[in-house]
Amino acid sequence: MYFSEIIGQEKVKQRLTTSVQEERISHAQLFTGPEGNGKLGLAIAYARFISCRDRKDGESCGICPSCRKYAKLIHPDLHFVFPIFKPKNSKKEAYCDDFLPAWREMVLKSHYFSLNHWVNHINAENAQLTIYGHESESILRKLNLKSSEAEFKVLIIWLPEKMNLTCANKLLKMIEEPPSKTLFLLVSEDENGIIPTIRSRTQMIRIPGIENLALQKELEKDGRFDAESIAEMIHCANGNYLSAMEYYDADKEKNFYFETFQKIMRHAFKESLSELLNDAEELSSLGRERQKDFLQYTLRLVREFFVLNMGKPSLVFLTRKEKEWGLKFSPYINERNVIPFNQVFEEGYLHISMNGNGKIIFTDIVLKIAGLIKK
Repeated sequence: MYFSEIIGQEKVKQRLTTSVQEERISHAQLFTGPEGNGKLGLAIAYARFISCRDRKDGESCGICPSCRKYAKLIHPDLHFVFPIFKPKNSKKEAYCDDFLPAWREMVLKSHYFSLNHWVNHINAENAQLTIYGHESESILRKLNLKSSEAEFKVLIIWLPEKMNLTCANKLLKMIEEPPSKTLFLLVSEDENGIIPTIRSRTQMIRIPGIENLALQKELEKDGRFDAESIAEMIHCANGNYLSAMEYYDADKEKNFYFETFQKIMRHAFKESLSELLNDAEELSSLGRERQKDFLQYTLRLVREFFVLNMGKPSLVFLTRKEKEWGLKFSPYINERNVIPFNQVFEEGYLHISMNGNGKIIFTDIVLKIAGLIKK
């Protein structure tokens, strides 16, 4: 991973390379910001730059032994921690190392991906991904070893907000009393989900959404999009490369979410109780992460359809397919019911996150929607 492979973020790149050149590398850093802005890629490029033996012009050389191993994510001093699940019928505890081949495959394919992409990649099905408490034992064992080749041992933690509290507390102790020449790079999309004591002991690197001009250049370089499509993609992306690509070609998951949302709203409008209960049954059969992802998606649609209904098209961030349907549907999301709609979906998300019964939660949601849709 090179800095040049990260879309935009020139100020952040400059800050990171300068810290290395001036030998001011903080041992614990938190890369935080919205989804799809290149945080994970920046962390890997930064680690590679630190380990490179022949840095030039703010970039890794790409040819030294360290760079060649980083190119395959197999450097012995590079370690990863990320949310995982325990496979069904497994008698042993699950560790990140068990999923490392799949992780390398995912990252090397594209470092722009979401938690839901990762869930699908490892076939997590109904599992809710987490970083288990016992993972700290593996971390401690690795970091207490001497560096094999590089000056620093590097631990990159993707989505530390998913850490079990036990693991978080043990990580805190490691950050407070770090093994010699160890670098912790935390990559988060929800810094408030990380325990405050860890946040307070890291150097925070806030990474904004991708700049429009940088995103435009990337989309033009892709070669598949005309000028009109690029303008629409940039508008809807709001600094998120994943959103830009979904605008052009939504993946199966987002299509499923949209079609499910449409179906529920139609059944609610018709007051078809049996159909609504079927919808709740279908949603309850999804995995926890997909259920949460669906509820986040519905929250976005409610917001966008409300703004569309208020006649503010410049503030609307919808795909063409969503907007075409929303032009007819948006009057049903109005000033009388928009707040209750949001409360219904937010409460549902919270209850799913707390491992509530999916069937009960989604039954409650669809019945409440039926009471709100005609307000």
